[in-house]
Amino acid sequence: MSDNGVLREAYGRFGRTGPEFDGWLSNHGPMAVEAMVRHGHDAAVDRWIDRYQARLEPAPSPRDRIQVEEWREALGDPRRLGDWPVFFTERLREADWRTVLADWWPRLLPGIAAGATHGVIRVGHVVRVIEEQGASGEHVAELARALGYWAARWQPVPRVPLTGRLGPANGLRGVPGLPPEHQAGGITLRLARLEGLPGWAEAQGSVAAPTTERAADFLRSLVASAVQDYAERAHGSPVMLVHAATAPNAVLRTLPSLPPGLWAESAATAWAATAAVRAAYLPTEPAETPAPDAGPEELMDVAVRHGDEHLVKLTDTALDVWSWTGDPAALAAVRRGAALVEPPGR
Repeated sequence: MSDNGVLREAYGRFGRTGPEFDGWLSNHGPMAVEAMVRHGHDAAVDRWIDRYQARLEPAPSPRDRIQVEEWREALGDPRRLGDWPVFFTERLREADWRTVLADWWPRLLPGIAAGATHGVIRVGHVVRVIEEQGASGEHVAELARALGYWAARWQPVPRVPLTGRLGPANGLRGVPGLPPEHQAGGITLRLARLEGLPGWAEAQGSVAAPTTERAADFLRSLVASAVQDYAERAHGSPVMLVHAATAPNAVLRTLPSLPPGLWAESAATAWAATAAVRAAYLPTEPAETPAPDAGPEELMDVAVRHGDEHLVKLTDTALDVWSWTGDPAALAAVRRGAALVEPPGR
């Protein structure tokens, strides 16, 4: 990924916008543009931002300063959407970004469902940029905004101890879905219903707990399984089920920047998030996986022409899976998403 200033300029433009719009929808702009630049679509960025930015709202103004010793009281309080980025800007001014990330990752990780998992996803996108291109002012500012969004929308997922023997692929196939009559409302309401779902706790706990040494392999298997699952079951919710794959991939991308002592818990929490998203939006029956009609080198072209931010991010993750596995299901998932996700402007 070359640094020709396109992404840094995009981060500057999105820095003037809020993390949400229309009440609760997450601002995907910085994430989608990072994926577009990564895959060589720099020329499309300005026009894409012009269209997307018209939907966004200004960045919220700070209300009250968050004191270091009082952060717990502000965690998960959406009224502090303007305060948390300021807090992290100050922390990142005082210490190296890796130090700040290592300090705050274990505090934020239990609330991985924040903003329908967009908190951790936004962090994952900018962390890989900083690792590759360095901690420029624009990059660090985006990290502060990403961490701040995660903190303000902090929300845990239901979890049980992992005591089973299955790998992520087999474990994910066993996760039951909410019955159709309970598949209504937003993700917060749906997650609250999981604890009463028959078989949920058993399926979630059926996976073998990841170890530090195998955490990255565990996450790659989980991401690949979620992408394949999307190819078969995206019709349950073609937008929301994207996050079953992109959230654990964000954790995987962040892993090398974290102390190894945080890796196993990070992988286990990513599993809980993926299982929860799948259970919340799972359709009753799978669909036939479509045959891919585009090669990996064409996939991002398909997503950028379509224009939807979720499809761009799904494609970014599907291309990761293809690079690991060569599985045609990764390509098919993008085709399924392009067919089901409504293009912008309709």
